[in-house]
Amino acid sequence: MADSAAEARIDQALVTRIRLDGDRCAFEQLVRRNQGMVRAQLRRLLHGDEAMADDLAQEAFILAWRKLDQFRGEARFSSWLYRIAYTCFLQAHRIPSKHDSVDGEMIEQLQAPTHAIDLQLDLERAMQRLSAAEQAVLLHCVQLGLSHEEAAYVLAMPLGTVKTHAARGKAKLKTWLADWRDARTEKAS
Repeated sequence: MADSAAEARIDQALVTRIRLDGDRCAFEQLVRRNQGMVRAQLRRLLHGDEAMADDLAQEAFILAWRKLDQFRGEARFSSWLYRIAYTCFLQAHRIPSKHDSVDGEMIEQLQAPTHAIDLQLDLERAMQRLSAAEQAVLLHCVQLGLSHEEAAYVLAMPLGTVKTHAARGKAKLKTWLADWRDARTEKAS
């Protein structure tokens, strides 16, 4: 795993090149460096809808290009970009989606007999039982590996609120998924 401070310095240098002379190649590099994580963030928020995630990622990068002059460098560029992508998700989420039906791939996953898939499905169901705020905080802090401070920035929430949602969400998941933990403990014995 690359040093995040070094990665942040590289992103900042690319942003500076773009600001100084509108260097589109530098922006292309920023896109390549960050597109995987932005798409992963959106796929998770959209429960695996890759097409919609790609559409929203493209929208987020277009907005980032247009609003790059508003990037003040108070957070890492990637955090600023996550925030834009999350805002795109929120705006799209307000509009009813045609993709709300269960598709064939999801049915296959539901029918698969493996233990790991059962755990994954139970985890996904448990995550969906959390409040929207708890889901968003856990996605950004646990799945994407952002610090509480970075998640607070991305989600536009006070730091204390992020920490509270993280603690409550984890506690609920631990309770709801206790049977899995107990089963694993029994197997190890």
